[in-house]
Amino acid sequence: MSGRARVTLCSAAATLMAACALLPLVDPATWIFQAAFLLAVQCGVGAAARRVPLARPLTVAAQALVTLILLTFVFARQYAVGGLIPGPETFRHFGDLFRAGADDVTRYAIPAPLTPGIRLMVIGGVLLIGLAVDTLAVTYRNAAPAGLPLLALYSVAAGLSDAAADWLWFLVAAAGYLMLLLAEGRERLSQWGRVFGGAPRSPGEQIGPVAPVRTGRRIGMAALGVALVVPLLPLPAIQGGLLDGTGAGVGAGSGGGGTISAVNPLVSLRDSLNMDEDRTVLTLRTNTGSLSDLYLRIVSLDDFDGTTWKPSKRHIVAVPDEFPTPSGLSGDVKRSEITTRIAASDGYAQDWLPMPYPPSSVRIDGNWRYEPVGMTLVGDHGQKTNGKTYEVKSLDVQPTREQLADAGEVPGAIRNTYTEVPDSLPPVVARQARDITRGAGSDYEKAVKLQDYFAVTGGFEYDTEVEVGSGRDAIARFLRDKQGFCVHYSFAMAAMARTLGIPSRVAVGFAPGSPQADGSVAVSLKDAHAWPELYFEGVGWTRFEPTPTRGSTPSYTLPDTSGDTVPEVPEASRSADAAPSAAPSASTSCAAADKKEAEACAAALPVDAVSQGGGGTPWYALAGWSLLGAGALALPVLPMLWRLRRRSVRLASAQHTGSAPGSAPPGRRRGEEAGPDDLRAEGAAGSVRLDVPAKEAGEAAVAHVLAVWRELTDTAWDYGIEPDEALTPRRAAERIVRLGELDASVGRSVHRVAGAVEQVLFAPEPRAEAGLADEVRTVRAALRVRVSRTTRIRAVVAPRSAMRAVWDLSDRWTALKASWAARLRTPAWADRLTGLVRRPGRQNG
Repeated sequence: MSGRARVTLCSAAATLMAACALLPLVDPATWIFQAAFLLAVQCGVGAAARRVPLARPLTVAAQALVTLILLTFVFARQYAVGGLIPGPETFRHFGDLFRAGADDVTRYAIPAPLTPGIRLMVIGGVLLIGLAVDTLAVTYRNAAPAGLPLLALYSVAAGLSDAAADWLWFLVAAAGYLMLLLAEGRERLSQWGRVFGGAPRSPGEQIGPVAPVRTGRRIGMAALGVALVVPLLPLPAIQGGLLDGTGAGVGAGSGGGGTISAVNPLVSLRDSLNMDEDRTVLTLRTNTGSLSDLYLRIVSLDDFDGTTWKPSKRHIVAVPDEFPTPSGLSGDVKRSEITTRIAASDGYAQDWLPMPYPPSSVRIDGNWRYEPVGMTLVGDHGQKTNGKTYEVKSLDVQPTREQLADAGEVPGAIRNTYTEVPDSLPPVVARQARDITRGAGSDYEKAVKLQDYFAVTGGFEYDTEVEVGSGRDAIARFLRDKQGFCVHYSFAMAAMARTLGIPSRVAVGFAPGSPQADGSVAVSLKDAHAWPELYFEGVGWTRFEPTPTRGSTPSYTLPDTSGDTVPEVPEASRSADAAPSAAPSASTSCAAADKKEAEACAAALPVDAVSQGGGGTPWYALAGWSLLGAGALALPVLPMLWRLRRRSVRLASAQHTGSAPGSAPPGRRRGEEAGPDDLRAEGAAGSVRLDVPAKEAGEAAVAHVLAVWRELTDTAWDYGIEPDEALTPRRAAERIVRLGELDASVGRSVHRVAGAVEQVLFAPEPRAEAGLADEVRTVRAALRVRVSRTTRIRAVVAPRSAMRAVWDLSDRWTALKASWAARLRTPAWADRLTGLVRRPGRQNG
């Protein structure tokens, strides 16, 4: 194996070894085999392009193009022309898959399932890193900087994983990088000749690795050992600066500052909902008189980008002893304080702390931080809820319908923040919101009409078979199909409220659980729920329940006995005040009885993978892409067709080398000048130009013999004997006979053609010999017998000598530039274009 091939193999292996750090993140890990195969194809294309040889930018471009085709075939062949050629629909599908993958990453905990979106992100990322490593280490012969993309790949995996065996993946990735460095160093040394490795240290001992390689291994193993051992030593900590307070949590240390990023709060919730069986996650005891309003709120989602809702980036502080009064709540609203003691099961690991809203104080052990805007608690530096028991004092706010209807003007800061709607929201959402609330005299009446529309009058159905996804048309599609889960209803109502100028957000948590015989309340996975919260000045953030037959309808949205015009809303299908039972009852809150419904309860709005548009694809677009696809499919066979045509022309012209002086070869009129392909005297590679004798007969003889000589050298090139432009025809013939291991009779055929070349080039009166075409056919048959089957196939399908077509184009471009040099200034990019393809230099052998 050559040094360059060894470095190519090590670059692919190093990328794959670094990618092993991603294995704990996704289950199952079968993606690694597909990534390995695609990575091998990518590196193989690079090796072939460098062997041609192509210029470095063209080599990278060829690898990038093949990588795109591979990803198209694996992930989007149904949207591609011929299953391989990507078009606009292909890139749209890639975008949809990437968005779905990003959404899946935020929803699932480790290990995440291998969804199509995650598989694209993982495999595509490995191929992108592999291309960068191969480009740096092999194409540009600089393996040291190739460690940066390898480090990036490992760092992403290590930053997401918290497994105890992370050191093992670091060891694997570091070993791959060291292997790449050693291979590249050995290849550099080999260019200076044979490296002396020293004599055996004792009689009969075999000579081991050469000294530089042996020393490199020692240094590499020592450095790797230091990297693994030093972090385990009790070294003094560095205080202050960028290293202070970093950790696995969201805060900036144990103090009172820091921020919490817009991380999707459905990560742990969605992971818990993926359980096949229902189980109790929270057990609580409370002194409230009614459980119907005892929702356990985890966090609020207030950032709406048109496709989904997520929490904004907020400032977090230390947990205060007493929480401030909720924003917007006045002293006129009736309230009472309740105490709830909650115990989380060992299997429920959540970053956010479930609490009744609004809380007034929390007593809990551990590292927790307080987010004042949403009045939520979040774990700091990896703190989780599993196994925790805590006590929450909260307010049971009991507004009346009159207080909500007479709510004052919303402050400008709240209105601007919580009524913001992106331009991407379909206009049908706002239009339908206005139609539903037509005739309402206040924001409260509009909110009740929206709730009634979803829960009672709109004909919506709680359906467990709705596909889950995200997209700008998701809400419009939900309003059209009228089927979905709790998240669909809450997202849609909150978005509609914002279009009406009512501040809104979405809360995520648990609906009221099931009372038990011992007086406790059991909250299970299937009680997971999402509901909208709307803001009314004087009352604050107020819960609504648009999901039909789920949760409990707030009392302040129900009509009284005096006869209100608001339509009657039925109570939830399961009352939270039902008679106690000895075991947890089956909950009917926003989670279904099966795994799929439980997953969708915490997912985004349903949307198809490809946005639905009308009109279809225009005929001219279909025709254009069809032509492009046909051209792309024909592109791989062009070298073969060009080579067959060129052989036919050359050997056909050679049949006329014994004709009368002055006769022209087939395809050229008498007196017509010979082209560049016929008037170039070739050695084994053939680029020595000579002037042609003035006489017409001599010109024809030179053209004919040089054509057959070029065919002979190109045939040898196709079968693995690379040309050497520095040799004379006689020396080139000897080289072909020697490297091709041709017998004496075939060797005479080679020398006869070479002698004919010398005669027409150097004789006073050039003359052509007959039968040269037959000699070339004899040599070709002999070379074909002595090579492997792979070489024979490549000589036909992808002949090496087809590069002459590119060189001819380069020559014609140079001639064209020269002809226009007096009129136009040649642009700099034209000079770079002509240098993209390098011709082979002198070869040893």
